[in-house]
Amino acid sequence: MDGQQYVIDTTDEHWEIVRRLLPKSSGRGRPPIDRRRILDAILYLIRTGCQWRMLPIDFPNWNTVYGVFRKWKRDGLWQRIHDALREKVRTASGKKRRPTAAIIDSQSVRTAEGGEERGYDAGKKITGRKRHLEVDTLGLLLAVVVHGAGWQDHDGACFVFMRLRQKFQRLKVTFADSAYGRNDLPTRVKRTCGWILQTVLRPVGIKGFVVLPKRWIVERTFAWINRHRRNARDYERSTQSSAAIIHITMIGLMSRRHARMEN
Repeated sequence: MDGQQYVIDTTDEHWEIVRRLLPKSSGRGRPPIDRRRILDAILYLIRTGCQWRMLPIDFPNWNTVYGVFRKWKRDGLWQRIHDALREKVRTASGKKRRPTAAIIDSQSVRTAEGGEERGYDAGKKITGRKRHLEVDTLGLLLAVVVHGAGWQDHDGACFVFMRLRQKFQRLKVTFADSAYGRNDLPTRVKRTCGWILQTVLRPVGIKGFVVLPKRWIVERTFAWINRHRRNARDYERSTQSSAAIIHITMIGLMSRRHARMEN
């Protein structure tokens, strides 16, 4: 594509994967916007952490870019693109489209001033929000719920499981840390969803960092997400926007991964 200027810009292979997942333009009204440049602008914003108004002038007007982001968020399109890409990557990796095993964990992050659903995480001493992720064994996102940091992990996980229950009938087991074993959560998950919630405990007597079976996978996903500066804090006013930013982050990662698999 002519005019590529940034490392984060989509390649032809990357764009072709995403393009096939977008709804067709109606062809009515104003001339259609360049949706590839819109996507490039949003990926640039997420990777660099700049403000919407500070997007470089060689992208479409920031108001147009934000308008597309907001419309697709409200329509659920970002999540549909994400879910379709995840299935493609899983299939290309030799996996079934839907997983049987998953890993759950949360991450507390500070927020900018204002916005909904803020709280205080006494354990991490952070005022902000929690990102609750459930991923498959490849580290690909299955569900994300963003809520106030004051929620305990075993309470916030209930929202994640409610979303998973609607989509992943093949799921059999979820791995988690000891915080998810409280409040009789494993029994409730087994009764309502039919899944095993398996807590993975730290070895007794070992201090410091330890690589734990399965749990390292979700920690790696958090690392992938945090490489993008927009995710260093939660800058969004709504939790719905926060979740959309995480979905778009994973869209960029997965589309590049799938493009490499096809070559």
